[in-house]
Amino acid sequence: MTDPLAKTPLRNLPELWAAHLPRPARDAHKYRRGHVLVFSGGPLNTGAARLSAKGAARAGAGAVTVGSSRNALAANAAHLTSTMLAEIDDVGSLRTFLEERLPAAVVIGPAFGVGGKCRAFVETILTSPVGARSATAVLDADALTSFKDEADALFGLIVRSEWQVVLTPHEGEFRRLFGDKAEGLKADRACQATRRSGAIVVYKGPDTTIAAPDGRIAVNENGSPWLATAGSGDVLAGIIAGLSGQGMPAFEAACAAAWIHAEAGTRFGPGLIADDLPDMLPAILRELL
Repeated sequence: MTDPLAKTPLRNLPELWAAHLPRPARDAHKYRRGHVLVFSGGPLNTGAARLSAKGAARAGAGAVTVGSSRNALAANAAHLTSTMLAEIDDVGSLRTFLEERLPAAVVIGPAFGVGGKCRAFVETILTSPVGARSATAVLDADALTSFKDEADALFGLIVRSEWQVVLTPHEGEFRRLFGDKAEGLKADRACQATRRSGAIVVYKGPDTTIAAPDGRIAVNENGSPWLATAGSGDVLAGIIAGLSGQGMPAFEAACAAAWIHAEAGTRFGPGLIADDLPDMLPAILRELL
């Protein structure tokens, strides 16, 4: 079934978004280049957040903070250097951080843990005021699965929120969140999902498809099989946040991140693990800027 409201899919190539890539001004300081907050899981599940954080930093974010529960602080501190660390244990400390530090983008979901705490954190983020600034929330992995039985509640939060929201489901997460209500070709399912949720949807896979509520849709054609490795999606979420946190429009940031992420996988090739991906970004960005 073809979605009659979807625009013609575009090929996701640099020509689509390269003009929007962030270029720091001569007088830029770290917070003007975007402060990204990434949420960590518990003490045995901290690596995914650090992958996202490094992806955001290598994408150009001027400051990146990992928000960690108290019992995971030591594990994160042992591995972080240029990335900052903050204790965020509950919605109270989260609300305080958002009000005082005003992050330009957040990533929540990678190995965070599925359940009520994740839902409460997402709700706190999406109901926090943004004001005159632009802010983007990237919901990935556990943040999507946590709403599998409460999808309409999440979509209601998104529609009412001042935040730009990007959802990054793989096939399983897409089905958990949208069920069988989205049907047809992948592009059509992505368009139905973005209109139903009110968010930009990055429907991951070999042909990652990025859809916006206004009908724009782009299909990635440079997918790499080397990206089929644990943690690569966490890096992608971080790249999206890193680019959008610098002021890049969320749809273009999602498209750019998907292409750059795949390009990094192709260039590294055999033996790639997710840890390698962020370090591939500077060379690719230098060619694009």
